[in-house]
Amino acid sequence: MTITNGLVPGATPAAASGAEHVEEPVAYDAILLASFGGPEGQDDVIPFLRNVTRGRGIPEERLEEVAHHYRAFGGISPINDQNRELKAALETELARRGIDLPVLWGNRHWSPYLRDALTEAHERGFTKLLAIGTSAYSSYSSCRQYREDYAIALEETGLGGVIEIDKVRQFFDHPGFVEPFIEGVRQGLTDAAAQGIRPEDTHVLFATHSIPTADAERSGPQGNAYQAQHLAVAEVVMAAQAGFDTPRAATQPAIQWDLVYQSRSGPPTQPWLVPDINDRISELAASGTKAVVIVPLGFISDHMEVKWDLDTEALETAQEHGVFAVRVPTPGVHAAFVSGLVDLVLERRDGIPTADRPALTDLGPWYDVCRPGCCENVRLGFKPALAGLAP
Repeated sequence: MTITNGLVPGATPAAASGAEHVEEPVAYDAILLASFGGPEGQDDVIPFLRNVTRGRGIPEERLEEVAHHYRAFGGISPINDQNRELKAALETELARRGIDLPVLWGNRHWSPYLRDALTEAHERGFTKLLAIGTSAYSSYSSCRQYREDYAIALEETGLGGVIEIDKVRQFFDHPGFVEPFIEGVRQGLTDAAAQGIRPEDTHVLFATHSIPTADAERSGPQGNAYQAQHLAVAEVVMAAQAGFDTPRAATQPAIQWDLVYQSRSGPPTQPWLVPDINDRISELAASGTKAVVIVPLGFISDHMEVKWDLDTEALETAQEHGVFAVRVPTPGVHAAFVSGLVDLVLERRDGIPTADRPALTDLGPWYDVCRPGCCENVRLGFKPALAGLAP
């Protein structure tokens, strides 16, 4: 089998040689849209959670505790419909540009599974796929595990050596991903101002999935990439807000912001990234903050952890403290985001030189091919992504 991650036996020459960006054209047959998956009815909830936590020894009682998040929405995670919309939007954009690349869709933990997508690819005669993972940042669960799951799906289907899978780079600082957040934060600040709240009394909270600190420390080739990437993107988004509240006195501080975390799971004794968004809202309220703009910076769409952890829990926390709160949209099928994903495909298909690849931070453009040991899973068999249990 071939997975260009520098991790799987039989990797392509680019991976074997240590090259981090692929600058040779590749004749891909199709695009593989790869996501997490989610239940689509009440009867699916517990089986889905068992899939997610398989091998971790999570008791049924804990699954039932998490299940109520899904039960509150009729047992339906929004993620599958969002992926259907994204698939359709990608197909429309590809057709608009005259690019003949079919889009297949497969999930890691629910139907349609990755193995279903690979079976379809084989039936249609496709042998070279380019995968788009629906996660923008670098960590075990948001990058490397996707690559490992591609390898597992190839083994399950017996298509190793028949189908090859490459993956577009992590796109945390691609303009197509960042621009929707820039727009959203500006609108959020406008909404707060319309309530008569001064910019100096407004705080922007960039929210992302918490992960174990051990995973965070090993994210990226030198470590700590997960936090560094989020902070770098948040700085770009806030820099784009310059002039929002002009004129201002030179002595007035800039609009304040923080990176916060959500969706923590795992035993209480295990360190995870903090501060939790709800704790931070409580602290800000106590210090006089009147409004918070919540930015789901770690997510590409409004799936369960956005709808529950932000739209339900975080907004309730703000309301309890008398703080005005607005949640910024995720990229979803924003035109800039969809167009940007197609641009990422063309980078690999056409072998675009690294110098010509857009990146809004000094950290990018990120690698096509992961370095050995990048984002390693230090607790073999433990899959951290979850808690609401889905990324």
